[in-house]
Amino acid sequence: MDPAESPGDEDADEQRHRDADPDGEGTHHPAALLGAVLAADHEHAGEDEGAEDDGEGSGDQQAHDDRLSAPAPREAADRQGVSAAGIRPAGVEPVWRRVVVLGVALAAIALALRLGFWQLDRAAQKVALQASLDLRGGEPPLTAAELAREAAGVQAQAFRRVRIAGTWAAERTVYLDNRQMDGKVGFFVVTPLRLEGGRESVLVQRGWVARNFDQRALLPPVVTPSGRVEVEGRVAATPSRMLELDATASGPIRQNVEIAPFARETGLELLPLAVIESATSIPSHDGLERHWPPPATDVQKHYGYAFQWFAVATAIAVLYVWFRVLRPRQRRRLA
Repeated sequence: MDPAESPGDEDADEQRHRDADPDGEGTHHPAALLGAVLAADHEHAGEDEGAEDDGEGSGDQQAHDDRLSAPAPREAADRQGVSAAGIRPAGVEPVWRRVVVLGVALAAIALALRLGFWQLDRAAQKVALQASLDLRGGEPPLTAAELAREAAGVQAQAFRRVRIAGTWAAERTVYLDNRQMDGKVGFFVVTPLRLEGGRESVLVQRGWVARNFDQRALLPPVVTPSGRVEVEGRVAATPSRMLELDATASGPIRQNVEIAPFARETGLELLPLAVIESATSIPSHDGLERHWPPPATDVQKHYGYAFQWFAVATAIAVLYVWFRVLRPRQRRRLA
């Protein structure tokens, strides 16, 4: 302590310092810490000054408590769904998210219902097809002269029985790959038949034969008569078709065969239809199988698919109502 400065002057300076900033220490320090600091720095301070300090500390604490107990602005903001700083409190879902979830659920339900009705429509088409097949099966078989020469007339003759005669163009035989019969994978053998009495030919899907999986390029042995044959079968718009990546494939092994491009490739005058062979006038010693399934035997499959899609639509609706309506209400009641 400077001898030139009296204790009274020091106390006066300290009092002026507290008067200049009465809230600063109360804001940043608890009252007990403030009292300890003052006691350590000023052991000579009297009880009156200590009481004054305690009063000041109590006033700071009371102001602090008053600020904490003033919830009106925050509560009003919370009731509006956002905080005073613009932050939405936890547990409050924004409106846009509810709209998006509802839109996705409705779209999924609509898609599932559409697919279900589409399967029912497919089943109805198969039932109508079977009825048409039963009706056409009682009609007399078509002859070569009665076969359609234009693509527009092929649909009217589809699935009609046919009986034609001619000679095989064995050198133009193609093998349609990845075809199944009786659960086995092999080839469908397709050979053009030159119709007798003219230059026209027709593609005949003769039957199925197993393939050699060890030597995939090896053609299976198929006996093709060289003389006149009579072929019985039914009319089809085209030989069996499957999805293919390369439509320009050539050679004896192919995925599909198209009538018009094959006619240009071979130079044959092909009719715009095919015949699915069921029997020939010559006893079958050609090594081919002809267990063709009826076209409309899978109606029950479409009914099963329709049931699955309707079940999916129902499940989506039930889950949405439970998780978005009933469960939140249950939680609010328990809160």
